[in-house]
Amino acid sequence: MSAEGSKKAIVAALLANAGIAAAKFVGFAITGSSSMLAEGVHSVADTSNQGLLLLGQNRAAKAADKLHPFGYGRARYFYSFVVALVLFTLGSLFALYEGYEKITHADDHALTSPQVAVVILVVAIGLESYSFATAYRESKPLKGDATWWQFIRNSRTPELPVVLLEDTGALIGLVLALGGVGLTVITDNAVWDGVGTVAIGVLLGIIAIVLIVEMKSLLIGEGATEAEETAIVGALESAAGVERVIHLKSQYLGPDELLVAAKIAIPSGSDALHIAAAIDDAESRIREAVPQARVIYLEPDIDRGV
Repeated sequence: MSAEGSKKAIVAALLANAGIAAAKFVGFAITGSSSMLAEGVHSVADTSNQGLLLLGQNRAAKAADKLHPFGYGRARYFYSFVVALVLFTLGSLFALYEGYEKITHADDHALTSPQVAVVILVVAIGLESYSFATAYRESKPLKGDATWWQFIRNSRTPELPVVLLEDTGALIGLVLALGGVGLTVITDNAVWDGVGTVAIGVLLGIIAIVLIVEMKSLLIGEGATEAEETAIVGALESAAGVERVIHLKSQYLGPDELLVAAKIAIPSGSDALHIAAAIDDAESRIREAVPQARVIYLEPDIDRGV
């Protein structure tokens, strides 16, 4: 479900950003606004990012082989990490550079036909809102009762938090660009266009850093969430022939595949048939409680009370 939902959000964002990028570059060519240029480059970066996310999903679908016996699920984490780097370098740093140039050489960057920029930015806000609404709708079932910040921090599906943060940054960036162009028209001072561009750069930098931190954590390997771990322990301890969980470790091999390894205590004197039955029951209960738990290794041990 997460892969299908995230793909819808990615495609919606890709189509919206491709159209927005073209419109922004036309606006820059007509007006000379650095805010429009920064936003155009931002939209190109976002469009490229959605392409990378789709590529990651495609690579992750490859079957496991001898070199990668647990499959390629983490490819989605890798490409999401690359997206965060692209957003920081191509989006944030370029906007900061353009803003600095505009502020320090304001007299050389007067706007022409600013009303064109305003129209394009308003249209872009509408298209970006569509993309954001799609990502919001697809993310809501996965979010559950958690806050949106908790969803971004705890989600093991990388694409939806990436698209949500990208779209949020894009919407705020468009408002900042609109403000920069508007203040430039009102004051007849192009410095404000540069200030808007710098603000866009700072915004994109903050979003990129958040994504870099989160995607790095997923790429290194995160375990089950607290709720999932509680459900796994409950499933194990409810299985026939299992007295308690001695210790448990888990790790996401990909957004939809969780590895579970546990040592379980069984009654003293249990024979091989009873142990095998207990393990089969425990595995079945784990998969029922946490469907993402697809790779399970259980080690039976005699309960010594320690």
